[in-house]
Amino acid sequence: MLKFDPLYNPYPSQRMTVYAKNGMVATSQPLAAQAGLEILKKGGNAVDAAVAAAACLTVVEPTSNGIGGDAFAIVWSGGRLYGLNASGPAPKGISISKVLQKGHSAMPRYGWLPVTVPGIPAAWAALAERFGLLPLTETLKPAIAYAEDGYPVSPVTGYYWQRAYEVYKENLKGEEFAHWFATFAPGGKPPAIGEIWRSPGHARSLKAIAETNARAFYSGELAEAIHQFARKTGGLITKEDLAAFQPEWVEPIRVNYRGFDVWELPPNGQGLVALMALKILEQCGDLAPGDVETYHRQIEAIKLAFADGRTYITDPKAMPVSAAELLTEDYARERRRLITDTALEPVPGKPPQGGTVYLAVADSKGNMVSYIQSNYMGFGSGIVVPETGIALQNRGHTFSLEPGHVNSLKPGKRTYHTIIPGFLTKGGQPVGPFGVMGGFMQPQGHVQVIVNTIDFNLNPQAALDAPRWQWIEGKKVEVESALPNHIARAIAQKGHQVQVALTSGGFGRGQIIWRMPDGTLAGGTESRTDGAIAAW
Repeated sequence: MLKFDPLYNPYPSQRMTVYAKNGMVATSQPLAAQAGLEILKKGGNAVDAAVAAAACLTVVEPTSNGIGGDAFAIVWSGGRLYGLNASGPAPKGISISKVLQKGHSAMPRYGWLPVTVPGIPAAWAALAERFGLLPLTETLKPAIAYAEDGYPVSPVTGYYWQRAYEVYKENLKGEEFAHWFATFAPGGKPPAIGEIWRSPGHARSLKAIAETNARAFYSGELAEAIHQFARKTGGLITKEDLAAFQPEWVEPIRVNYRGFDVWELPPNGQGLVALMALKILEQCGDLAPGDVETYHRQIEAIKLAFADGRTYITDPKAMPVSAAELLTEDYARERRRLITDTALEPVPGKPPQGGTVYLAVADSKGNMVSYIQSNYMGFGSGIVVPETGIALQNRGHTFSLEPGHVNSLKPGKRTYHTIIPGFLTKGGQPVGPFGVMGGFMQPQGHVQVIVNTIDFNLNPQAALDAPRWQWIEGKKVEVESALPNHIARAIAQKGHQVQVALTSGGFGRGQIIWRMPDGTLAGGTESRTDGAIAAW
């Protein structure tokens, strides 16, 4: 199994890995982690705790997710993995021509046009129904209480809330955006760090979801509210779009990396990018911490994988090649040959034809959950349905308006999705869930966490704390300021255009829980945000 020094963490946070026996919940916000632990102590399992924490995060970290977003999950239960894709499609009434007629040359970031059918409530219901021990009326209680009674805004959430407010104040001018400001900037300003914020409408929506097992959102009062507000303010999503949605159970996909199986969900998510990069790296020789060749190979592998991902990944019904074809050893070998001593300009290959929150949970019965949900780009579209607290995602922003593009906008189609949960196993046994949220940083974060864990033998906390890099485009690479200067200079000498980022906000936020051979749980949480682990 994994080998690591539990005390060794050379990175700035100096947090220690957390150990527990009976259960563990790792999230980006302490109140959400505690909510999950509360459910475990009430007799719920890891899935119940994950749902509780996820619902709480829509309230206590609205800068990253909400009821109106999408979700994905990987669940270990009964000796096997299950995958859930709860990403919604574009409305049936949208088309490229309609977007172009409104004066857009690309999918807009704000407003109704990028709004796709939300999948989060359906994900909670599907997970609870298949694996949970407790009803949603129990698991959503902590989230409802925080929405009704309020909670003090945590530091990193408060920082991004203020930033979002400044951006939205400049960009959101129509009547359709008024309820975002009424909900998230009451009194004309966002809540300050430590200030109590509450959302009674959010509480009412969560109650309706809990009492109807999410039916209220897709065919009841909340669906009607979304439908009516869209009709009034120019939206294309309808109650028929909502009623037609069902989350999809899928088979996770994997690659073997140095004796471990790394699992992701299949497209339309970009987990395939992480797997392609690891497949390329696996035969690139030994990787060592602090070695410029190690950084160079990782960057080159992720560039090649992204070039293919952006060319081929979309709704699987529209993909010209399958995930299996992109993960063959022959294709990985072909792509690996392109890596030289200097930075390359990534281009897609030709395979043979044939603002997000992440949380990890484990219980004492062996169940483990890797779960992620998002509104995309912070608060999302800027659309909040009146009196509901439902902030709608802008996931459709990733659609292309080029008719021949693999990810071109079409009615009822799911777009290329950035949010991805990960899972690690060895010899058919679970090691545990891991994830790093953050847009197109996510597969890059997955690769770095896996290399830190397997190649460098870092414990979960150190694997998360290690300085990160992020490929942006072409030969441009951003690195965290914590990366030693001599390494950044050496990477630049390889031909990479290196920029040192002023903040760590763009480098993702992750969680890890590993199960040790004796059943002990070892967890790490993100030092770049208000991360917390609740355990017992």
